Amino acid sequence: MNGTSVTGIRGELDLDGRRLSYLDFGGTGRPLLALHGHLYEGRTWAPLAEALAPRWRIIAPDQRGHGDSDRAASYTREDYVADAIALLDHLGIDQAVTLGHSGGGITAYQIAARHPERVPAIVNVEGPVRDLDEGPSPLSFVLSMPYTAPDRQALLGAMGPLAPMLGDKLRPTADGGWRLPFHPQDTIASEQGTRGDHWADWTATGCPALFVHARSSQVITPEEARQIVGRRAGTRLSELDGDHFAHTTDPDGFATAVRDFLETLG
Repeated sequence: MNGTSVTGIRGELDLDGRRLSYLDFGGTGRPLLALHGHLYEGRTWAPLAEALAPRWRIIAPDQRGHGDSDRAASYTREDYVADAIALLDHLGIDQAVTLGHSGGGITAYQIAARHPERVPAIVNVEGPVRDLDEGPSPLSFVLSMPYTAPDRQALLGAMGPLAPMLGDKLRPTADGGWRLPFHPQDTIASEQGTRGDHWADWTATGCPALFVHARSSQVITPEEARQIVGRRAGTRLSELDGDHFAHTTDPDGFATAVRDFLETLG
């Protein structure tokens, strides 16, 4: 691969017959593994890849059950960590900064907790560490959406207010129809898998870390953000305007915060 592509070069990895698709934005910079959250896919990190080039090479998988990656039989925390390590091994990368949003943020610090020798630094973007309240999934609204439809317009109509956010992520199917970039039932199973008390994983390592908190977050309160930073050594806080999807609501501010943190790594 030569140079850096704004769109990234698509690759795939076979994991026991299951396709894991990923984007490699290339270049000769230091590797950074970027992990999206639920409802998103690897190309959500294209603006960040452009902002960080050429010093950083962004590798952004479509995590299991998302985007161009195949659906999986399970969506546990260990599953996501294993996929990430398999991808790094596939690419011959010994160490990579791990960055993730929301559920991807949990995976980012859990990779470090289980494989500390592979992760020199962590960027956790709105990834919670607390035990979430019992109750229905906050993503339960996806269950009202069909996974497939005979045409794109019908699927957009069924998505309601989510159409502007997800419309450009829809995929054509082999039979001429269209599908969501995730399966609703898989999404709920995956979200349920993020629940639990993850403080031990978050505090397991002392490598440099950045916690990115959105001032209007629907997931993490300002007090929780302070606790997340205060209870882990070597962690700094960056606050951005916007909601839980900080990397999309304030892309320039987000890129600046990440770049400033990465520059401290030497």
